[in-house]
Amino acid sequence: MNKGLFQVVKSPYLTEKVSDLRQESNQYAFKVDISATKHEIKKAVESYFSVKVKNVSIVNVKGKTKRSRYRIKKRSDWKKAYVRLLDGQTIDVGLE
Repeated sequence: MNKGLFQVVKSPYLTEKVSDLRQESNQYAFKVDISATKHEIKKAVESYFSVKVKNVSIVNVKGKTKRSRYRIKKRSDWKKAYVRLLDGQTIDVGLE
């Protein structure tokens, strides 16, 4: 599957857990395309942010089921990628 590099990584994923991981182990989290592989994510992050990636971990997040007055709805599933950079590398994702 040949996707453009800018279609693989959708947005940074910013939470308290991710900011702790960023400080402790130089890891960042991104929302990525549901069909993206580890290799595609690594290439996309390296080319877009000009950094060297050590490894990539992927988590498939299941969408929540929500109830309304009339029916039960389900939010769509999505994929999250934890990207660990080599020592001395950083990404500016707007946290400061």
